Amino acid sequence: MKVLIAGDFCPHDRIVSLIEEERYAEIWKDIPGITQSVDYSILNLECPIVWHQAEPIPKCGPNLKCTAKAADAIKYAGFDCVTLANNHFYDYGEVGVADTIGTLTLQGIDYVGGGVDLKDSSKILYKSIAGKKLAIINCCEHEFSIATEISGGSNPLNVVQQYYAIQEAKKNADNILVIVHGGVELFWLPSKRMIETYRFFIDAGADAVVNHHQHCYSGYEVYKGKPIFYGLGNFCFDGGSIGNGERWTSGFMAEIEFGNEDVKYVLYPYRQCAELPEVKLMEGSDLNEFNERLRVYNSLITDDIAREKEYQKWCEQTESIFKTAINPCYNRFSKFFFDSSYGMKFLNARKLLRTLNVIMNESHVERLLIMVNRMTQD
Repeated sequence: MKVLIAGDFCPHDRIVSLIEEERYAEIWKDIPGITQSVDYSILNLECPIVWHQAEPIPKCGPNLKCTAKAADAIKYAGFDCVTLANNHFYDYGEVGVADTIGTLTLQGIDYVGGGVDLKDSSKILYKSIAGKKLAIINCCEHEFSIATEISGGSNPLNVVQQYYAIQEAKKNADNILVIVHGGVELFWLPSKRMIETYRFFIDAGADAVVNHHQHCYSGYEVYKGKPIFYGLGNFCFDGGSIGNGERWTSGFMAEIEFGNEDVKYVLYPYRQCAELPEVKLMEGSDLNEFNERLRVYNSLITDDIAREKEYQKWCEQTESIFKTAINPCYNRFSKFFFDSSYGMKFLNARKLLRTLNVIMNESHVERLLIMVNRMTQD
């Protein structure tokens, strides 16, 4: 049973007009040939499909959406399933959730990780493939997209709940694939928490763990004979190459072959939305550079000290956003000002939403703790 997993797909910038004009072949290049060579293929739909009138939800960061033609593009590329547990699925509220699920169902595209409420979003997707049954569990770190008992959205990363899901899947499936959306944006290595969590999923019974979200690819490891991919990178997400360069435009798909006892894998490195709005397999010097960089990433993943130094350095370089989330001037002398109606104007809704995003997201909280701890030691 061969299963292909790809990263984030978001119709954006130059890709939008190509999709609306149904010029799918110009986007996907080699991709349909790869999806046709496997038994099942999955990508992450990084935005809701919206075709009814809908307002964007209040949040920090962009509110993303696409039209129903995105589903046509997904079908053309040959993907069978999309993951919906990500930080943008609820960007247009209940309308976006309903429109997305309705469109995918109409197109015959499977989905996992998102639903009309928490119970629905946390359902395991079971698929009979090549004479075996595969269980797919999809979750994401906490941002503004998380489903609740009474509202739609994405399945949250919760180690306890994912443990129970894996135990359920072990009773009903031959193999278990866990796909997580999380990590530090534009940072190329997993945090200690991510490594511990994903290894725990393997210990609990998962046969493979795949992560995306960071908008750049990371490395991987084989833990107890099972692969853990810590970041696939963008799959098709135009508009971020300026300022982010190759990190944004490079990535890879992971083909995982589930055997009777062992798990094998093949990587498909590609360039996406660089000079042209397309996804094209790497070759030549690009491929050689990718393989060398991946080798370095893999060595850092298993070197706790070196990896933590890289993480601390990245957190220090990018801590400005977190400084805006705290107010060091609030004390017993200034509290009267900040508690007054005039002082409260400094804490407008936008600033409060940014603060909320920092304190509810696991990766952001980790970085905030590192920054505050360093400031207290300086």
